[in-house]
Amino acid sequence: MDTLNYHHLRYFREVANDGNLTRTAARVNLSQSALSTQIRTLEDRLGHALFDRVGRQLVLTEVGRIALDHADRIFGTGEELMAVLQGAGATSQPLRVGALSTLSRNFQMRFLKPVLGISQTQVILKSGSDTILFDALTSLALDVVLTTEAPSRPEMTAHRIAEQTVGVHGDPSRMGYGSLRDMLAQEPLIVPTDNSIRTGFDSLIARLDVSPRIVADVDDMAMVRLLARENVGLAIAPSVVLADEIASGRLKTAPFDLNIVESFFAVTVQRSFPHPVLDTLLHEPLQT
Repeated sequence: MDTLNYHHLRYFREVANDGNLTRTAARVNLSQSALSTQIRTLEDRLGHALFDRVGRQLVLTEVGRIALDHADRIFGTGEELMAVLQGAGATSQPLRVGALSTLSRNFQMRFLKPVLGISQTQVILKSGSDTILFDALTSLALDVVLTTEAPSRPEMTAHRIAEQTVGVHGDPSRMGYGSLRDMLAQEPLIVPTDNSIRTGFDSLIARLDVSPRIVADVDDMAMVRLLARENVGLAIAPSVVLADEIASGRLKTAPFDLNIVESFFAVTVQRSFPHPVLDTLLHEPLQT
């Protein structure tokens, strides 16, 4: 099929919505014969009739209905494009979010909550490594990347949107210790490989002169949560990872200060047309 002429498609859409060739010709400032030629040319391109004539009315054929559905979407998308570029398309374009694959799912949900279910914004969420996500951000395939490490790339801006102290969490039966040192020395531990947490944990055990029994060294916070729920050991993690279990009393947080803090960043690049809801998300108070 030859390349579709969108002028022909536009005229077809006008006639289809009106149902009368004469009225449509007057409205679009064309002669009736010229408008008929536009419709016949489109029918030739598509290889199907688009209208049946019933009295003085034009009635869509089955192919005509299919073509009208596609035309509505095509021109609707064009209208959205113009609205976005003119600053009026606040909720029409999808928000493309990248999230480090090891990042807490609870944290991701809390970040996105202001636009989930209360606006028309479609959220497209992509998980992956920081290298893949940052490359996608630079190429403008993503609007924002959520991570726990601020990138060193000069074209990127890292917005610190939250930070949370890291604690020891686990089954209440494992909490009967009078000191952090005794707890870390006696209990099996689930430790994430997250750089900031792991660096702080290694410094902590060196300071306490403890040789811990690490039963799981995990690069995924969802797995840290699952292992803690299954009482495999005590989890070294921000409380947001286990927020539901802590709130329900299934897991408990030990009353010891580890002096480890994890930061959460939303990373962006300079754009002439940033997504309209992004500014709200970057400045929305985030309770973690």
